[in-house]
Amino acid sequence: VQLVESGGGLVQPGASLRLSCAASGLTFSSYAMSWYRQASGKERELVATISSAGDSTYYADSVKGRFTISRDNAKEQMYLQMNSLKPEDTVVYRCNARHYSYYWGQGTQVTVSS
Repeated sequence: VQLVESGGGLVQPGASLRLSCAASGLTFSSYAMSWYRQASGKERELVATISSAGDSTYYADSVKGRFTISRDNAKEQMYLQMNSLKPEDTVVYRCNARHYSYYWGQGTQVTVSS
């Protein structure tokens, strides 16, 4: 199983980024998918979750109204559209697949700075 994130980078406050998570080696459409983030020295934070069929989502209060999680089961990919980025969004974002097992990607760095 492989989960590969992409789309991170350095942007200014207020900008947007779209993260992608490409999955392989699993029945993607059976897995709930999530984005987590973890700053150095801090606890891992669940950012957003989407159900296996894509018909249910959850967002942390800190990103609600700014971030949108989505998935394309045909392409075996998950996305996180991040708008109105803030400096406090600076962190490594990792994707997670959850069904009977958990799988993690390596992460992609997002840096929001002027």
